[in-house]
Amino acid sequence: MIKILANDGIDPIGKELLEKAGFQVDTETIAQDQLAEALKNYDAITVRSATKVRKELIDAVPNIKLIGRGGVGMDNIDVEYARSKGVAVVNTPAASSLSVAELVFSHLFTGIRFLQDANRKMPVEGATQFNNLKKAYAKGTELSGKTMGIIGFGRIGRATAKVALGLGMNVLAYDLYPSESEITLEFQGGKSVSIPIKTVSLEEVITGSDFLSLHTPFADKPILGAEEFAKMKKGVGIVNCSRGGTIDEPALIEALNAGQVSFAGLDVFDNEPTPLAEILTHPKISLTPHIGASTNEAQERIGTELATLIIEHFKK
Repeated sequence: MIKILANDGIDPIGKELLEKAGFQVDTETIAQDQLAEALKNYDAITVRSATKVRKELIDAVPNIKLIGRGGVGMDNIDVEYARSKGVAVVNTPAASSLSVAELVFSHLFTGIRFLQDANRKMPVEGATQFNNLKKAYAKGTELSGKTMGIIGFGRIGRATAKVALGLGMNVLAYDLYPSESEITLEFQGGKSVSIPIKTVSLEEVITGSDFLSLHTPFADKPILGAEEFAKMKKGVGIVNCSRGGTIDEPALIEALNAGQVSFAGLDVFDNEPTPLAEILTHPKISLTPHIGASTNEAQERIGTELATLIIEHFKK
């Protein structure tokens, strides 16, 4: 019997699919420093973002035949090294796209109407400073008619573009691999409309957008730093639901304090799981604790897709 350790958990639907196919699935979380010993009893491991599968661990468990990542990015796995050792590495890049895109717009709606600050102050000052708070939050803006800049135009970037277009926004998109494609908006009743999208340069996205959303893998250096903030429209809003390290956080704080950036929405951070205090307490930053894919629907899709990939691999 094939034994699988789902060290960061797996949706019950995925677990059920694997068990019906004859696999044993254990969901007890084993500490990182104990994994090398524990994995000697397994044929595969699935992880999310918490568990790291690096070279040393791969070398310590030559019996492992597959590493599965429930989600998109595989920064926590030494993918090429694992594959060079004959270990299959699979992930679920499409399953969480809509959930991440919706979180992007949760942060955008929060930022344009000052909800992150209002939700902090209303419980404390709402009964005594109501009119002052009303005045402080009176200059909101709308998304419709504004330009959404998307840096990284893969599955999640395209899902984000779809929501933006549905809201009546213009879209500027950049990707390492330039492309011309169509985004199809589907409506109730089976109606749909296709809108052509052509990627442009990173410079055009940075300088021409009213709002920016990052959808790129981890990079050796931040994609957005002081130089890029200086080129943006004054009052731009920035959202990062991709990877920590893609924004220079001290430079972002400076840009927020100077008014060059009006607000930021962050789901990922440099120092996870201990973000900078200046980030966590800033009144112009909307915060979530890396929950982009954390919806019931996305987790079901992730579990189903991951289980299917594992079954296909071992049933070859």
